Amino acid sequence: MGSKYTKRYTEEFKRDAIALVDSSGKTVTAVARELGISSESLRGWYRKAKADRGEGGSGELTSAEREELRRLRKEVREQQQTIEILKKATAFFVKENDR
Repeated sequence: MGSKYTKRYTEEFKRDAIALVDSSGKTVTAVARELGISSESLRGWYRKAKADRGEGGSGELTSAEREELRRLRKEVREQQQTIEILKKATAFFVKENDR
């Protein structure tokens, strides 16, 4: 279970850590240990950076694709809610017309 006191790192720190992994030839775990951060955090940042550069595994989404997917899912939810409201309004007005 994760700590409720999750440490936040700046984008600059993340970029520098990723660059250090790329340039040093050391493993992600070794670099994370040197920087005093979680190896899983650095590994996630590194994977994301590779995907954004087009070097990720097949089926891995870039940050832009993840953001678009999030936006589209939100849009679909909103449209589904609108459709439900319109269905209820239609049923209400049909019932009122029958009176």
